[in-house]
Amino acid sequence: MGARREERLAEIASEIGGDNVIYQATDVTDKDQVKALIDLAVEKFGRLDVLYNNAGIMPREKLADAKFENWEKEININIMGVLHGIAAALPIMQEQNDGLIITTDSVAGHVVYPESAVYNGTKYAVRAIMEGLRQEERLHGIRSTIVSPGSVGTELMSTLDNPEMQAAMDEMFKHVSQEEMRMNVLDPEDIANAVAYVVDQPKHVSITDMIIRPTAQEV
Repeated sequence: MGARREERLAEIASEIGGDNVIYQATDVTDKDQVKALIDLAVEKFGRLDVLYNNAGIMPREKLADAKFENWEKEININIMGVLHGIAAALPIMQEQNDGLIITTDSVAGHVVYPESAVYNGTKYAVRAIMEGLRQEERLHGIRSTIVSPGSVGTELMSTLDNPEMQAAMDEMFKHVSQEEMRMNVLDPEDIANAVAYVVDQPKHVSITDMIIRPTAQEV
């Protein structure tokens, strides 16, 4: 496992338990750190079966706001982070003639909505990259999967960087019943179950794209 917050990685590793969990503080915008994480996994386990690219941020603003810093962060994390993972994993998987690369995309990579154009753009780009990966590596035994969730109860919502929108969402959730919330927001475990299903498929089966929405989500 790799993420920027080492203390959070330690907590998750403790929850999982056992000797088959390793982690290292990793910033996905740094290609050398990503490669070091992949190398650590291969050193520990002897091979690389699955890479899961799961980092992302979702600032929300209109294009007219011209928030260049946010745009650069989105591109560096949402797109370059994926490319860094692919670049580090591919030589190993090609040598193995086997491997699976999974990337979290989003419903936002399938439909565009206001105040989200740049985020949408990064997610459409991920779809294009992953489809290109599939076409280039399909004869090398390397499979690729895009997982496109709808609304999920994760820390992603804390990256909105839009106080007005955040306040409006917080106020809305105050008036939503637990049952309504359940039908409109997925649990992280729902996505984990889908990813586990992908990983469990035999080598000749490639699930290239999964869209997972809460039942009541409109878009």
